Amino acid sequence: MKLSSGLVIAGAYADKIRRTLFAQLRDMIKREEVESREVARAAAELNRLLYELFVNKLKLDKGDVVRVRVDYDVAEGEIKWNLETLEVEAFRRIPDEEIKELLSEVVSRAEEIAEAEVEYEVEKKGETDLGDIVYSIKLEGEEVGAVIATPINGESLVRGAVTRPVPVIIEKTKVQDIKGELNRLIREGRNVESGEAEKVIEEIKSLLK
Repeated sequence: MKLSSGLVIAGAYADKIRRTLFAQLRDMIKREEVESREVARAAAELNRLLYELFVNKLKLDKGDVVRVRVDYDVAEGEIKWNLETLEVEAFRRIPDEEIKELLSEVVSRAEEIAEAEVEYEVEKKGETDLGDIVYSIKLEGEEVGAVIATPINGESLVRGAVTRPVPVIIEKTKVQDIKGELNRLIREGRNVESGEAEKVIEEIKSLLK
């Protein structure tokens, strides 16, 4: 079985772990396959471990957000945590004043940010059975899009999509320099939801030989 706390503030993770474990094992408790005190013991065992991590090691504030996932087994009335599967995510709360200061800075540069060129990397991934060329688009080393190009008389007819900084689908357009014209193509593209852009990216990648 798997316990997942969901997103919860660090000051309340212990109660959430305990409530979640009791909720998951409610039927087993009713069938007397496990006792309530064993559930409470197991919750306390895990919470003690998490306290060491959150408070003593990560030094999280109570308002920071965490998420915990871990597998466990129930056998012969005993709950055993599989700590090798323990996953913890922590999201540190940023003070309001710091947010306001940074927000003010960003707003003051709104026009500059809107017009700034995004430093995409364009990497050739391969060709399709029809001779089209597939390129991966990366931003800060992370793949965020794909384009497919059909060579035509020294130019390329391209289409594709990116998910960052905002999701955009690039409609079929002729270009001479994909990398050099990519920002223009994205500015002129169609703004969509992330799922639509991801669907186009996957469809293009699936065309590789």
